[in-house]
Amino acid sequence: MTTGSFARLVCGRRTKWIVLALWIVVLVFAGSLAGKLGGVEKNDNASWLPGDAEATQVSELQKQFQPDDLIPAILVYERAGGITPADQQKATADAQAIAAVPGVTGQIIGPVPSADKAALQVIAPIKVDADGWDKIADVAGQIKTISGTGENGLGIYMTGPAGVAADSAGAFEGIDGTLLYTTLIVVAIILLVTYRSPVLWLLPIITAGAALITAQAVIYLLAAHAGLVVNAQSAGILTVLVFGAGTDYALLLVARYREELRRHADRHDAMMFALHRAGPAIIASAATVAIGMSCLMLAEVNSTSGLGPVAALGVAVGLLAMMTLLPALLVIFGRWLFWPVRPRYGTPEPTATGLWARVGSRIARRPRIVWVSTALVLGSMALGLLQLDANGLSQKDSFTSEQPSVAGLEVLGRHFPAGQGDPVVVIAGAAQRDTVRAAFAAVPGISEVTDPVTKNGLVQYEGTLQAAPDSQAAEDTVIAVRDALRGTGAKVGGTTALALDINEANKHDNRLIIPLVLLVVLVILAVLLRSLIAPVILMATVVLSFAAALGVSALVFRHVFGFGGEDTAFPLFVFVFLVALGIDYNIFLMTRVREEAREHGTRRGALIGLAATGGVITSAGVVLAGTFAALGSLPLVAFAEIGFAVAFGVLLDTLVVRSVLVTALNLDIGRWMWWPSKLTHQDPAVDAPISPAPLSQSERVLPQ
Repeated sequence: MTTGSFARLVCGRRTKWIVLALWIVVLVFAGSLAGKLGGVEKNDNASWLPGDAEATQVSELQKQFQPDDLIPAILVYERAGGITPADQQKATADAQAIAAVPGVTGQIIGPVPSADKAALQVIAPIKVDADGWDKIADVAGQIKTISGTGENGLGIYMTGPAGVAADSAGAFEGIDGTLLYTTLIVVAIILLVTYRSPVLWLLPIITAGAALITAQAVIYLLAAHAGLVVNAQSAGILTVLVFGAGTDYALLLVARYREELRRHADRHDAMMFALHRAGPAIIASAATVAIGMSCLMLAEVNSTSGLGPVAALGVAVGLLAMMTLLPALLVIFGRWLFWPVRPRYGTPEPTATGLWARVGSRIARRPRIVWVSTALVLGSMALGLLQLDANGLSQKDSFTSEQPSVAGLEVLGRHFPAGQGDPVVVIAGAAQRDTVRAAFAAVPGISEVTDPVTKNGLVQYEGTLQAAPDSQAAEDTVIAVRDALRGTGAKVGGTTALALDINEANKHDNRLIIPLVLLVVLVILAVLLRSLIAPVILMATVVLSFAAALGVSALVFRHVFGFGGEDTAFPLFVFVFLVALGIDYNIFLMTRVREEAREHGTRRGALIGLAATGGVITSAGVVLAGTFAALGSLPLVAFAEIGFAVAFGVLLDTLVVRSVLVTALNLDIGRWMWWPSKLTHQDPAVDAPISPAPLSQSERVLPQ
């Protein structure tokens, strides 16, 4: 089906009502299914870990030694003047009460006194099931209720892996609602400012909401019946992506529709022409995002690979809604939606003499100087990459606000071996038990090794780290243990080993997926623009924009926000979002420039394209930046960093790269941007260098 026939089907005089009715039916069924998405989220370890990593294999082998997947909750009792008999009695009573809590499985350890007699610790193993940290948070809450927070000089802290997991669950609690409401407010404010209409802004939001509900329903069905893995991270990003990308497509379509209403007396004809002209760019943009997100499926880290199909499905459903439901609604309600500035038939297009037309006129005076100086400025911003420290976040650096588990870790480290309660786990063949134990115990950084536990031909040891489990020293110790056990067939796991393997897997994913996304986007641009030169130049500008955004972000994180570093997945997520979403604006601009270049030449077409799309693309960029900035509402450093970097990068791409750098390159290179297509062979006189001048009347109201 061509875009012309599709446009007639969507917004015909009768078919528009059919489209609306079909969407109402879809939403009736999708509403109840979307509400069930949280019930199929998998936040257990397996949904976040790299599938084939050594530490993941150890997690699976541990099931032979204990039927349940357990993580320890550690209670620390501290009194500055020394633990009293009453403190000892309370800790003992707490341990007995905790043993009866549903979800606490196995032997309670403690209370164990510290060497300085100023602290006690109780270790309670908690069973991890398919509910992951949601179940852990419930059990941890009951343990906290039993122990209390201390009084009369006694401090009580919950920490350890279970304590950190409970705090993480609290950070993610209500993520869908928090992000949804924050995003709605941001988008509503920006659309009100953009449209200056008290009614029009509602339709893009209603359509984006319908798209989100439908996407959540589809993803729920796939998660429940087709094995799709969804966790809190992918579910949260889905909300941001559907509203951000969907509203972008809505802004482009509404802008072109408003433009065509000035050229067509009948609103149905105006919408059909708008869909026919804007549709290919919107479809190409959505395809770029969806395919770019799908590349994440190749990631080793399960949480990253699971995000790929979820994000791609969200964008696809968002595209469907914006290309069907939104046009039908716009045509049904008519021109009055644009009140108080209604686009009347025959009136001139205001963008022809607006801000972006004046910006283009200034760039046209010296385009080469403009693009060279802009590129140099962006390059200098990229120097901030020297401050980037994407080697993972420690537990104390993972939250934007102080968390009880982090405070507990500090107390634990003051009185006990920092790694106590969170051991390094080694599993080997039973025949190697003595060799493995000797080598394991001899590694510097391991303070003690447990007696062997043998089962099914395997032997398991646990070693206590001298360093904090989330420290670089602990990771170095794990690496040393693996080196010491090489050749014995032993595998090394535990929390520290998992963090180490996740970081290594993220680095592998960066090296694999970033070049792959670049290649995919390059091919899509070549097909869409029918050129080899333009795609290469556009990709170079996007990569430069990405480097500049990452450089500035690194400086802001370090010297303004005071963050301790970046997650190892940070560069990949920012790259995929910025390149896949940021290329949208180049697609919107360049498809319009190509359309105008057929009649006016590339240089004049570049000015017309900038004037016509500058306002809507800027608005779209602000909306997308606002939606990603909403991630900063979560108390998690990783999300705050992604939100800031993507928001800043989108604004940089919208206001500088697309409007200034790409336009200047178009003006300087001219028709050769389209090599080897027919536009390259256009009469050189048509595409001659131009002097800055207002757009002519024929360029303001293009022939139909």
